[in-house]
Amino acid sequence: MSEPLSSEAAAEVVRLTASQVAAAVESGAVSAVEVAQAHLDRIAAVDDDVHAFLHVDTEGALAAARAVDERRSAGEPLGPLAGVPLALKDVLTQRGIPTTAGSRMLEGWRPPYDATVTARLKAAGVVILGKTNMDEFAMGSSTEHSAYGPTHNPWDLDRIPGGSGGGSAAALAAYEAPLAIGTDTGGSIRQPGAVTGTVGVKPTYGGVSRYGLIAFSSSLDQAGPCARTVLDAALLHEVIGGYDPLDSTSIDAPVPPVVEAARRGARGDLSGVRIGVVRELSGEGYQPGVEARFREAVELLTSLGASVTEVSCPHFGYALAAYYLIAPSEASSNLARFDAMRYGLRVGDDGEHSAEEVMAMTRAAGFGPEVKRRIMLGTYALSSGYYDAYYGSAQKVRTLISQDFAAAYDQVDVLVSPTTPTTAFRLGDKVDDPLAMYLNDLCTIPSNLAGGAAISVPCGLSDDDLPVGFQVMAPALADDRLYLVGAALEAALVDRWGGPLLDRAPALEGASS
Repeated sequence: MSEPLSSEAAAEVVRLTASQVAAAVESGAVSAVEVAQAHLDRIAAVDDDVHAFLHVDTEGALAAARAVDERRSAGEPLGPLAGVPLALKDVLTQRGIPTTAGSRMLEGWRPPYDATVTARLKAAGVVILGKTNMDEFAMGSSTEHSAYGPTHNPWDLDRIPGGSGGGSAAALAAYEAPLAIGTDTGGSIRQPGAVTGTVGVKPTYGGVSRYGLIAFSSSLDQAGPCARTVLDAALLHEVIGGYDPLDSTSIDAPVPPVVEAARRGARGDLSGVRIGVVRELSGEGYQPGVEARFREAVELLTSLGASVTEVSCPHFGYALAAYYLIAPSEASSNLARFDAMRYGLRVGDDGEHSAEEVMAMTRAAGFGPEVKRRIMLGTYALSSGYYDAYYGSAQKVRTLISQDFAAAYDQVDVLVSPTTPTTAFRLGDKVDDPLAMYLNDLCTIPSNLAGGAAISVPCGLSDDDLPVGFQVMAPALADDRLYLVGAALEAALVDRWGGPLLDRAPALEGASS
């Protein structure tokens, strides 16, 4: 058994990128067990303050790491992410590991099977550290709607880390894991990425299997990679992506060459790339510092050889309203399965109440206020007499938005915008104002409605010294374009800053670095 890493060496290990960790493990410079232990120690040191994790699987992580070390010792080839720790959003099933989707409704449930994403991570030798906090059933933009308490943004512990995947993004920004998995229904990977200074990708709908993903809105949900660099996100994308016969919406097509695109983009030449700035995603309601960093990033892309034009997508202004009819409608159907008969929580099963009463009491006790709000909204939108007026109309708007994208992509290769209108707001500021909370997803929702791909890359700090995200959107199955442009922007900005943006984040209390 190897000696434990010194505190100084462990502090260096947790700041490595995923590709650096994999290279170090493969060369024998450090063992996978040492890497896993360094991250587990980091979680123990800072997660009481951050609350990124709902469950840490110490025993499972160390066992997975030992298996990687044994394969290396036996001379077996290792994959590109073998031995790299990862934080898994609690909406994806992992055999035998508590999985709650951030809800009391599933408290104590241990799935009997792995999601396809989980199975592919295990097969690739990725070390799963545990399950991350999230808004209940992925409904929210701040991770304040988790039944287990909010996650805190490592840049400022009084602020939100975005949602619903705030736990996954915060784990990256707090150096608790170099990789994470999120899910993106209306921006739940990209928005947390933007407000924590990390990279988040929503792959093409159907590009990553949804088998084993606890459904919120089935026509919108998409699992995807979260990382601290664009290349790391691409490496993870290739591991989890690809056709899955267990998912009827999975696309039977090769994963686009995202890693090759990320490496090419990092060389900084965007000659011939046509970029469209979406006119409708700016102006009133956008924080001045956010718009300033966005404009600077666009100028930087121009200096790298890209041609930049303004593009109009006239129906994007209706995207938010359409989304908040379609997503709750599908949620009201998907969440009907949580009825106290099959999963998790059961209330009132004392022989004195009927099955219907047990169902009603369980759902009243198990679902939080945001979930109840969306179930009622969706049920109303689908009800007899209102279906055509609400859900049907929203689907027609969805078609118009897809047509906006198609027309835009006739002119340009990718579209760009700020990822979010503002930086991270303070915890509690918008809990009592759902409409204000929903506006945080203004820029990210159109891609979900159209089924395209999108990435958020850090592009600087706003006037409040908090991170700003730069969004790149691409057509379905053109995910490689995201990585090409995202990596070029990242490389140019890191060169300008003299290091990654996360180096400017304040140190956390209890941290060893």
